[in-house]
Amino acid sequence: MQKTVYDKSELRNFVNDSISGKVKTLEFYLNFSLEASRDIKKTSKYDSIREEIQEEIYLLDKQMVSLKNMQREMRRVLNSVSDKVKLGSLVITNKARFYISVSLGEFFFQGDRFYAISPESPMAQTMMGMQAGDSFVLNKIGQEIVEVF
Repeated sequence: MQKTVYDKSELRNFVNDSISGKVKTLEFYLNFSLEASRDIKKTSKYDSIREEIQEEIYLLDKQMVSLKNMQREMRRVLNSVSDKVKLGSLVITNKARFYISVSLGEFFFQGDRFYAISPESPMAQTMMGMQAGDSFVLNKIGQEIVEVF
């Protein structure tokens, strides 16, 4: 992995924008489903369709709550500099790049693959308090921390 300097402020904004984009998309699908449920005729012939739409609305609502929680959690993520892994750290290992923030998963930023992981995740818990040069093994995979931003 080549040594690249990343702007954590830009990275944080990118993650926030990604979450906001997902919220907007979900709002669109939620509104579409709600409108569809209103348009279904009120006869027993359409009961199963109405039930399916209600189930979809329920699932979309659950996803929305999760995304809103991510937005709230991102407010706790600061861009402070530390040489030890903590909430808000960007951790570069010899295998991957991890942004300790929210459980967003894999994303690409400035052409590189990153993983936004929750501080409660096993990976983040293993790395907490470590610094560049420290090694760890998780799920039988050894990694060395190259840099902490």
